[in-house]
Amino acid sequence: MNFRERLEWLMRMCLLVFVLAAAAFLSAVMAMRFAIQGREVDMPNLAGKTAADVQQLLAARGLQLKIADRIYSDLPVNTVVRQSPPAGEHMKVSQDAHVVLSLGPQNVVVPELEGDSLRVARIQLLQVGLQVGEVTALPVPNLPDDSVVQQNPPSGTRASSPRVNLLVAQGNPPVAYIMPWLVGMQLADADRLITSGGLKLAKTNLSSSPEWPKGTIIEQSPSLGVKVTSETPIEVTIAQ
Repeated sequence: MNFRERLEWLMRMCLLVFVLAAAAFLSAVMAMRFAIQGREVDMPNLAGKTAADVQQLLAARGLQLKIADRIYSDLPVNTVVRQSPPAGEHMKVSQDAHVVLSLGPQNVVVPELEGDSLRVARIQLLQVGLQVGEVTALPVPNLPDDSVVQQNPPSGTRASSPRVNLLVAQGNPPVAYIMPWLVGMQLADADRLITSGGLKLAKTNLSSSPEWPKGTIIEQSPSLGVKVTSETPIEVTIAQ
């Protein structure tokens, strides 16, 4: 076999190897696609079914039940009121199906809580079978801390959920300052500066820095210009 024949044979072999590799790659892609599709199921309709029935229905499809909330409704207790994702949506096996379960009918009227303290509001809700939901604090001058400013749902309405969300007063916010530049100062001078401004030095670190005079501040946190209060911990590093 001369050189030309050897070259042609080698090219044919390379082409054959390429074709076989391409076929193997396409087969792997198709197998992977079928495998992925095989792990997908349709989300069933869960509305109106009991939690026990839903658990079995989802388990048969490889899905998991996750209770997102419970609300009052005209449906029997532990019956699905809402679901997410909706029925018919494609789901991957082992994904969660989120449901909202019924607590049954509720005729409780939400009491008046605005103006009460958070502690008193909590007690009042427990007395009628309700509970405090999300509590959001808002700085409100001239109001006692933890006094209820607003409630949702409002008083006098029938509760659709066992939880009542509250907005409470936080009182006057602490005075804010602008963080000064401390790097290059001696520790005693920096301490006097921040103390005179109502701030406090929380932590001091030591670092070997021959290029700086001993006892000089070489790093600070927070940095220059950051808004701080008397509650903000200030940390400095001093040349050793």
